[in-house]
Amino acid sequence: MSTPPVDAALIARAARLLLDGKLVAFPTETVYGLGADADNLPAVRAVFAAKGRPPNHPLIVHVAGVQGASAWAGELAPAARTLADRFWPGPLTLVVPRAPRAHDALTGAQESVGLRCPSHPWARALLQCLCQDSDDPARAIAAPSANSFGRLSPTHAEHVRGDLGEKPAGRVDLILDGGACTVGIESTIVDLTADCPRLLRPGSILRSQIEQALGVAVDAASLEDGSAPRASGRLARHYAPLKPLELVEPPMLATRMRDLGPARVAVLAPAPALLAERAAVAMWLVAPAEPQTYERGLYLFLHAMDASCAERLLVQRPPSGEAWTALHDRLERSSAGLDRPFDDAD
Repeated sequence: MSTPPVDAALIARAARLLLDGKLVAFPTETVYGLGADADNLPAVRAVFAAKGRPPNHPLIVHVAGVQGASAWAGELAPAARTLADRFWPGPLTLVVPRAPRAHDALTGAQESVGLRCPSHPWARALLQCLCQDSDDPARAIAAPSANSFGRLSPTHAEHVRGDLGEKPAGRVDLILDGGACTVGIESTIVDLTADCPRLLRPGSILRSQIEQALGVAVDAASLEDGSAPRASGRLARHYAPLKPLELVEPPMLATRMRDLGPARVAVLAPAPALLAERAAVAMWLVAPAEPQTYERGLYLFLHAMDASCAERLLVQRPPSGEAWTALHDRLERSSAGLDRPFDDAD
C-alpha cells in the first residue's frame, strides 16, 4: 500500500490552522484523526462539538516523541519508557499520570492522559511543523477519530469528507489526504497508572508483545472494571454503521441470508463461504484470510457495505486466536444492540 509523498505546503498550512485554533483532519497509520492544538482549550472543545462527543470522554494526545510526551505526563515510569522505546512511533497509546499541562478537557477530568506517537509520515510531518512553528518541541495534537461520535472510523480522506465534511459546508477546516491508513484499526491502549499494566483496548500491537516487552503479565480490563481509566473503545457499542450489522457464526451464514432475503443483505465473509453461497445478494465482499490484511481493510469494507443498497449487513465471525482479537472487538461493538450508548474510536 503506497502513501502519497508528504505535501510540505499543505502541512505548513495545516500547522498554521492548528495554531490559530482551527480543526484539521489528518491521517495516522491507524485511522484519520480530528486534530486540534492540545494547548488550545477552545479548539479542543470544538473537537467535541464537531463530533458530538460527550465532554467526559478523554482525547488522545499525539506527540512527536518521548521528549514531547514527558511534558504531558506527570512522570514517564520505566514501563512507559520501555514501551515507547519499543513501539513508538506506532499504533500504541500509553495511559499515564498527567502533568499540569494536560488539562481537564483533554483528560475528561481524570488524573491520567493518553499519549501516542504516530508513525504515518503525514502525521509526523504535521507534528514536527507544529513544534517548529511554535518553537515548542512538546507541542501536541489532541485527536480522536475524525468521524461523528459512535460511527465507523475513517481510514480514507473521503470517509471524513462524507461524514464531518470540510468547511464552509462541513465541520473541519482542512482535511489532509495522505492516502489510506496502513494499519486500519485504532491503536492498542495500555494503562500504566496502576501497579500492574492493563490492556484497555486491543489493537494491532498484541497483548503478548506488550508482555514480552515489559517482562510481566498484562491484564485485560473488563468493561465493568470501574478502576480502569475511561478511554476510547470502552463502551459496548461504537464503530457502528448506519445500517444494522449482524455478526454471524460461520455455520449460520446461509441460514441468516435465507431468513433475511439475499437481495436485502450485504455480506462480508471468507472466499469459501461466498463460493458456497451463490445467491444474488446486494453486495459480496471477500474477508481476507490474514488478520493484518483484514484489519487494514475492515472499515473500508464496512463503509462500502453501509453505502450499498442493502438493508442489513452480515459479517461472518472471523477465526479465533490472539491475532484476531482486535477484529473481534471492533465487530462485536459494531454489531451491539442499537439501544446501547455509542463510544468513538481513535
